[in-house]
Amino acid sequence: MSLAKALAPLVDLVFPPRCPLCGEGIGAQTGLCPACWSDLVIPGEPACVKCGRPFAEGIPEGATCAPCLGEPPRHNGIAAATLYNDASRKLVLALKHGNRISLAPMMAGLMTPKLAFVDADWLIVPVPLHRWRIWKRGFNQAAELGRHIARRTGARLAVDALARGKATPSLGGLGKKARKRMLSGAIKVRPGRAAMLRGASVILVDDVLTSGATSNACVSALKRAGAGKVIVACFARVLDEALDGP
Repeated sequence: MSLAKALAPLVDLVFPPRCPLCGEGIGAQTGLCPACWSDLVIPGEPACVKCGRPFAEGIPEGATCAPCLGEPPRHNGIAAATLYNDASRKLVLALKHGNRISLAPMMAGLMTPKLAFVDADWLIVPVPLHRWRIWKRGFNQAAELGRHIARRTGARLAVDALARGKATPSLGGLGKKARKRMLSGAIKVRPGRAAMLRGASVILVDDVLTSGATSNACVSALKRAGAGKVIVACFARVLDEALDGP
């Protein structure tokens, strides 16, 4: 038995488990209450064969969404645990800005079922943060999620495969071209990791997938280094039209 498991009853006695979203009492330190679990939106089928974008009922299996038809993606698929709504946003903010690193195992646990095909032959690569942001925050939330996904799947974790050499401001409010220009040259493969990536199957991990500008920059860097396949995995994906649809 691990030390953490041995001390769990004492921790629960001193700090009774509570839902991180609403504060309701729960049975374990790493979970949500039933009501908050039900507030999470899990993307399902039918979905775009290229990016996993949920479709309305009646769309045939193997269909491709309009955005992917208009601009075929460089990645080889997107695996999103949840759609971005109030509940998932609170979890992301608590992890990223509230220093609730203890949420990472639960969030990674929701991501892992979407990665059932991953085994020891895959590489887990987190989206990198610039060193200034890591110094300020103290950790990279994508790396924390990737660490727990690697433990659950047996895949190899390459936490430093990518580097963010240029500090970029928040991309919120910027258009597609402005985001791409802002990220130009910002993300590169570390020279010492290039050999590992040649021909590799990679899971690129991030907490939130918004416009895809950052993940696209990462995918491009990985593909230039020779990665054979890159699938983007995120805890929450911003798809407002999917939340508003049937």
